[in-house]
Amino acid sequence: MTPNPRQAQLLEEVQARGSVTVEALADKLGVTLQTVRRDVQRMADAGLVARFHGGVRVLSSTTENIAYRQRQSLNADGKTLIARLIAARIPDGCSLIMNIGTTIEAVARELVRRKGLRVITNNLNVALILSDNPDCELIVAGGLVRSRDRGVIGEATIDFMRQFRVDIGLIGISAIEADGTLRDFDYREVKVARTIIEHSRETWLAADHTKFNRPAMVELARLSEIDRIFTDREPPEPFPALLADAGVDCDVVGRAVEATA
Repeated sequence: MTPNPRQAQLLEEVQARGSVTVEALADKLGVTLQTVRRDVQRMADAGLVARFHGGVRVLSSTTENIAYRQRQSLNADGKTLIARLIAARIPDGCSLIMNIGTTIEAVARELVRRKGLRVITNNLNVALILSDNPDCELIVAGGLVRSRDRGVIGEATIDFMRQFRVDIGLIGISAIEADGTLRDFDYREVKVARTIIEHSRETWLAADHTKFNRPAMVELARLSEIDRIFTDREPPEPFPALLADAGVDCDVVGRAVEATA
């Protein structure tokens, strides 16, 4: 199932609140109870949410991510705004590593007309997007191709990444838990991302608001190991204090627009 815009908004609301009643969703979305119940049933059948009597809640699985095609459509507008903000911060003539994730792919689309970049990636989708930029030197890591999202992972990928030291390591993430840990689902992907952090002068994290307070099985890093986070909404509690204590700069789309104005 690929959620339509209303269903995607429903899912974002459930993820932001943890659990919510059908009545509250109908009021938030401006639709009937029957419409919400029908959407919830379809999304529960697709494994996106869990139903309970009178409401719906997030899935509590820490072992498996949402399918790639579904992640592409979830909060797509927010990811595009994050991507534009990140692209505006990346100077021409910069070297960077870009890893796996739909937000990272959105950043690649914003870099297609940039000049003098040298990009290393283990994401074949990013490579395909940036291959249209003749002013970008593109280097693709070898390794095992994960068919569901065209991510390249494994020990060969790690060995390849160790050759470089770049200006910016740009990584995506599946989950940021309330204890300040960054988490993902595939330990092989996590090992590559850790190598990217270790071989980058600065590490930037792209994470839309749905990643906060979400569980995942494998620890990738702690907030103190990144330099800057880009997101589309103000982080919920307890993250403002965690980010401040870790010395992480937080770039929020709306806040950045206001500052520019």
